[in-house]
Amino acid sequence: IKIDQKQLENVKRFKYLGSLLTDGGRCTCEIKSRIAIAKAAFSKKKNLFTSKLDLNLRTKLVKCYVWSIALYGAETWTLRAVDQKYLESFEMWCWRRMEKISWTDYVRNEEVLFRVSEQRNILHELRKRKANWIGHILRGNCLLKEVIEGKIEGRIQVTRRRGIRRKKMLNDLGDRRGYFHLKEKALDRIKWRNCFGRDYGPVV
Repeated sequence: IKIDQKQLENVKRFKYLGSLLTDGGRCTCEIKSRIAIAKAAFSKKKNLFTSKLDLNLRTKLVKCYVWSIALYGAETWTLRAVDQKYLESFEMWCWRRMEKISWTDYVRNEEVLFRVSEQRNILHELRKRKANWIGHILRGNCLLKEVIEGKIEGRIQVTRRRGIRRKKMLNDLGDRRGYFHLKEKALDRIKWRNCFGRDYGPVV
């Protein structure tokens, strides 16, 4: 590809709109990058997060200020088991730092969660964001919706990839009744929010 008579360099990764894209299409590098940025943001406000403010207020501040950085663009992530472990480890890192609990203190994760009155919640939050994003896509008429449904014109059939995308979408939302049922449900914004909003079930 040439632009203004200059050959574009082939690279293995580059940033676009704040997200790290790789030639392999995996999200692991992007997730690691977001976690590193979020940890740096936590460190900048460490005195606030570890202060004597009310515990409930501090946890809300962490989720608002730090988690929002870590989960930027998470609606489009395709998570593997290893990626989920990175996110859960980051979640526990936040609570341990907030309560000044060192890894050498040998405090179990369950005890840390009990001290901060929390449950493992970051994957739950990510799924809620995905549900909101997918509902928005299914209600509209856009290129991404056509890609999901395999309606792009051309000679190459993408039936298998389309099936994989749909299966992943259904798995993310925990819906086993099929894509068209999901699409029909998305047309009713209130029904969609009731299913995948505040009452969205726990991550298993």
